[in-house]
Amino acid sequence: MSQNAKILLIDDELESCKALSTLLVKSGYIVDSCNSGEAAIILLKQQSFDLIISDLVLPGITGIDILRWVKEHSPETCVILITGKASTDTAVEAMRAGALDYITKPFNVERLKVKITKAVEKNRLVLENKYLRQQLHGRYRFDNIIGTSQAMQQVFIRMEKVTGTDSTILILGASGTGKELVAKAIHYNSPRKNDPFIAINCGAIPADLLESELFGHIKGSFTGAIADKPGKLEAANGGTIFLDEIGDMPHQLQVKLLRVLQEHEFERIGSTEKIKLNIRLISATNTDLEEQVKTGKFREDLYYRLNVIPIQLPTLKERRSDIPQLVRYFCEKICKEMKREQITIGVDALKVMESYAWPGNVREMENIIERTIALADSSVVCPADLPADLCGKIAQSDPFSPQVTADGIDMNFTIAGIERELIQQAMVLGKGVKARAAELLNINRTTLVEKIKRLGMEN
Repeated sequence: MSQNAKILLIDDELESCKALSTLLVKSGYIVDSCNSGEAAIILLKQQSFDLIISDLVLPGITGIDILRWVKEHSPETCVILITGKASTDTAVEAMRAGALDYITKPFNVERLKVKITKAVEKNRLVLENKYLRQQLHGRYRFDNIIGTSQAMQQVFIRMEKVTGTDSTILILGASGTGKELVAKAIHYNSPRKNDPFIAINCGAIPADLLESELFGHIKGSFTGAIADKPGKLEAANGGTIFLDEIGDMPHQLQVKLLRVLQEHEFERIGSTEKIKLNIRLISATNTDLEEQVKTGKFREDLYYRLNVIPIQLPTLKERRSDIPQLVRYFCEKICKEMKREQITIGVDALKVMESYAWPGNVREMENIIERTIALADSSVVCPADLPADLCGKIAQSDPFSPQVTADGIDMNFTIAGIERELIQQAMVLGKGVKARAAELLNINRTTLVEKIKRLGMEN
């Protein structure tokens, strides 16, 4: 709509400038006007406008000069040029320089109004899209992925190394560890960040539909193909495609995907027309692809194409030191979404959460916190407010079993983590009584107190 849209009008013919300015103000626009290109540049440096309407022929700095300045300093701003000297050459020059439109004097008022309305709407859409992109980029900054544990720091180091490349990435990790979040962070911090990020879950789409979803089809290529339809690969052109649960991809599609990676082109189903493809491929799986290769369920040649740069995401059980930070983050996020006053997880409830095995990882934690906050009657959550089965499963949690990787581990850090976990479990089972917790751990109470101090576990 025209209300509050700001227009800068530039014309060295004073009467013409005044008449058009009056017309625009009556139409609901906010109008600033000036009579020279020099004055216009000064004004443009001081404030922004939704639209600029400038006479093409001006003494000194011309309309073309103003257009070029705007496209360099504020490329999203639309410019309409007006002149009384109609010329095909000047029209072509103006459009090549980035003018949205070109009209000649004397102009039809109603037609001019229509052009201005379209220009203002276009500018608003461009700014809105720019804002949404900035929101996306901000949402998927690396520092928005929660985790200060050693395991997560290794993930961040690997992510930072690959963002500037176009290398194919394979993200490995159990369900709920945040594989798509990592894929988005890599994309929105890469040179392709302003191009599409398209995700498709290979395990959530029936095998007979997955091919059409990926490659698209032309009208009449199969029963039900009533119109041409581009696929996800085509939609992602220029950007990134994320193939989640790649291990569930049918064998015949694995062959087609391998060909796409080799040839950088593909065909829609039913078509012989080659479509050139420029994408970055990020795939993810919660299955052991190497084992699937051994059993013949996954093509070995495709596996090596996908596994150029692997990123292994730790389970929540392997990064327990991140639990308090994750809990605070989800509490703030969910309370904001529910428009509730801030609710916090109390010390005892947090101990329960730190001792739980979290088989569903971060996704399970978010769901449990959402449920707890939705049902909470007070501003501080205690153990009784948590789902009933959460406390019951603590004693049955899988044991912490650290593994020495090819990159090595910090043994002292790992041993301290095991001690911390066992003490937390004992304190929960002993209802916070140190003497009882020491009995459960088969150590002296004074030894337990010393360990708690050394590990920084004091309340």
